[in-house]
Formats: sequence, structure tokens, C-alpha cells
Amino acid sequence: MSIKDCNNTADFRRLAKKRLPAPLFHYIDGGADDEVTLRRNTEAFDQVRLIPDALADLTGMDLSTNVLGQDIDWPVFCSPTAMTRLFHHEGELAVCKAAHEHGTMYSLSSLSTTSIEEVGAATPGPKCFQLYIHKDRGLSWDFIERCKAANYSAICLTVDTLVAGNREKDLYTGMVIPPKFTLKSLASFAMHPSWSFNYLLRRKFELANVAGQISEGTGKLTSVVGYMNSQFDRSITWKDAEEAIQRWGGPFAIKGVMSVEDARKAVDIGASAVMISNHGGRQLDGSTAPFDQLGPIVDAVGDQIEVIVDGGVRRGTHVLKALAMGAKACMIGRGYLYAVAAGGHAGVDRALTRLRDEIERDMILMGCSSLEELDRSKLHF
Repeated sequence: MSIKDCNNTADFRRLAKKRLPAPLFHYIDGGADDEVTLRRNTEAFDQVRLIPDALADLTGMDLSTNVLGQDIDWPVFCSPTAMTRLFHHEGELAVCKAAHEHGTMYSLSSLSTTSIEEVGAATPGPKCFQLYIHKDRGLSWDFIERCKAANYSAICLTVDTLVAGNREKDLYTGMVIPPKFTLKSLASFAMHPSWSFNYLLRRKFELANVAGQISEGTGKLTSVVGYMNSQFDRSITWKDAEEAIQRWGGPFAIKGVMSVEDARKAVDIGASAVMISNHGGRQLDGSTAPFDQLGPIVDAVGDQIEVIVDGGVRRGTHVLKALAMGAKACMIGRGYLYAVAAGGHAGVDRALTRLRDEIERDMILMGCSSLEELDRSKLHF
């Protein structure tokens, strides 16, 4: 199986599983506890049906939209994901460049393995930075200043990781950063020599945005959970989010909003958008899915703030359902992580191509030539 045989997220997942050592694949693939929420994120989309119109004039097709102040060519952009260079040596740059080539926005994680500055210089395309509030507030506010200097377009503050979820697959596989070759994991790494070769002989792995400032970012072994629990500030409140918005002074999203009340609070503090997200089912297991919460949040605040869906998007039809329910755009994380693991930039390029093709084809089959034509009359519950 190769990249050219991959036509959907499930195909890229299978190829990523073949190409990655087990600890790294399961880090991408897994969720918290029993993974009930991980599964529900996609199942929620599948329980709503689309109602197409016939005999519409479809001589033109416009998928473009504006989100977080940025014009993008289609209503999907890339979620922030940590440590992308663990999964392929091209890392964050592979995804950033592919997003730009496909006319959409890329989001960089605080815990990236490529720096704010390097990603900022890689393309002229729109970029969002995902902010985690660390215990060292000066470090967090410095992220904002660095993003200004590097011409980022927007910031999203992630609010659902005050403590790491119980990701048991990481416990079983002994996932640490950077990877440690132990007797337990050695066989899996040995069976993936291409990955091991690239990891050992290419640029040193580090958490690029905190390297030299936090010891866990400069080669000290720690679990992913350990980093979050030791470095992220559990005392943050809506006042801190408001301060971050004021320090940034541009388009700003609150990521990890799952309730109507929190969406209203985001409006009150001046956020530009809410990203309905449960961190891909990796935090609170048993929580509801983003698509489940989309309708109530849109009804409450959709006329005051942009509403973006992050979680469970696997197909073009999922995107259409979210837009018809009132979302401004959707985000994908695993949808490109499997692809980058499968083949770096070439993998992400194909994954984005296939997803956009799906959306355009499904729009035609729906009898819609623009996103504005998608509304709840096109959905059956």
C-alpha cells in the first residue's frame, strides 16, 4: 500500500499504522479512557441525514469563506497538533506548506517541533497559533509577541487541557518525548527502520517553542501527560483569556468550548470565534461530541461570534452537515496526521486534495453551488 492507494482518512490511517512504531501510532490514534467520546465524535455526524435538492443551476461552484479574518478557498483548515515531527521528519512544515498550497489556514501548536518563526517564514499563507497558558506566564505572553513578529493571522487559546486526559494507550506503550529506545519498545522501532533512521540522523528532536526555557523542551525525557501536568497552569480563568485577547489585539478563538454558557462567556470577553472541541476525545471521556453541541451553540451565539467545529470530521459530508447546522468552518487533526505519517508533505497534499474533492462533489449532489445555500432545511434528524 502506498500514498496513491489512499483515498480517505481510513486508508491513511492504515498506512500510518504500517509506517510508524507502535507507541507513535497509538499516540495519534488513541483517546482517553474507554474512547467512548473518540468514537462519538464521528458517530454524531453519521446520525444526521442530508436532503439534496434537484435541478439546481450548478454552473459555478464557490467553496470560499472567511474565518478568523482570513479568506480561505474552502471551509476546512488544519487543527494544531503537537510534536508533528515525531510522525515524519518533515513535520509541521509539511502540513503548513500543503495547507498554503490548498488555499487554507494552518494552526501551529505551542508544543510543536518546529518554531513559531520557522513556520511563519515557510509560507505567506494564513496561520493560527494555539496558545497554552503555562505556569510561567511570561513564556505564554512571549508566545503572543513572537506570533506578532512572525506575522501570524490569529491565535486560539486551548482551554480543555488544564490536566491531561487518561490516555491509557500511552501508558501501555511507554510514550515519552523524545522517544526512548527501551526493551519494551525496541522491537517496534526495529521493525520500522526508515522512521528510526530519520529520527536518529536528522535534526535533533525538541519542543521548539520552549527549548532553552523549559528543561522538558530540550531533550529531557518526560511523558506527554507529564509535560502537561507539570507545565500547564490550572489556575487560569476567563480573566486570563480576556488578557490574552487584549495582548494579541487580533482575531482570537477559544478552543475547547463545549457548552452554551461558555460560548456566551467567550462573546462577553471579546473573542472572535469559539472552536467547539473536546480535544479529539483525548481529554474527558464520556463527554458529548462537538457536532452534538453545534446546534445549541449556534442558536445561542451564532449571530455574535464565529462557530467552528473541531473533532470527528472524516468526510466531505461531515463538513456539509456542520455548515448546514450553522458552523463557519471545520478543522481536521487526525485527518492530516495520519497522512503526514504516511508520507510527509505528499501525504498531506493527497489527503487535502481528496477531502476538498469530496466536498465539491457532495455540494453538487446536494444541489448547492455556494456555502450560503447550506442550512438546516438540508438536514433530517
